[in-house]
Amino acid sequence: MRKHPNTQLSPQLANSIMPAFTTTRSVEFSETDMAGIMHFANFYKWMENAEHEFFRALGLSVHMVIDGRDVGWPRLDTSCTFKRPLKFEETATIHISIETITPKTVTYRFDIEKEEEGEMVRVAKGRMTTVCVTFAPDTGKLTAIPIPQEFLSKLEPLKEP
Repeated sequence: MRKHPNTQLSPQLANSIMPAFTTTRSVEFSETDMAGIMHFANFYKWMENAEHEFFRALGLSVHMVIDGRDVGWPRLDTSCTFKRPLKFEETATIHISIETITPKTVTYRFDIEKEEEGEMVRVAKGRMTTVCVTFAPDTGKLTAIPIPQEFLSKLEPLKEP
């Protein structure tokens, strides 16, 4: 799951831990405001979509049935700091790193970059903490549970030291 060795990193990331997963996206017209700049709310959508891609690449999903129980990953906390704008049709690279894993939660770091004048530069830096839960089918109630081994065995090896 480590990034492709040919993926270029910005100077801010070059000396840090290898991301657990890397993907790219282009800014769609519907994601921009009247100035043609990507609306801030879409960074959160991009982070969530990158997390879903990451899970699929591991053979997992953010919604699975394990031992007869519906298991999912709602968000406990999210944040994003914006450094540069992304504009319509620009392509960005999203790097995901796993910062921490507790018995019931996973915290990810997202580094979003774009190429600018031949160099990769940071556009935004995000963080998201998710909690592993089961869903009660009749009431919809969420109950936090220990992260199943199916997830831990694939996520733990990718966690930052």
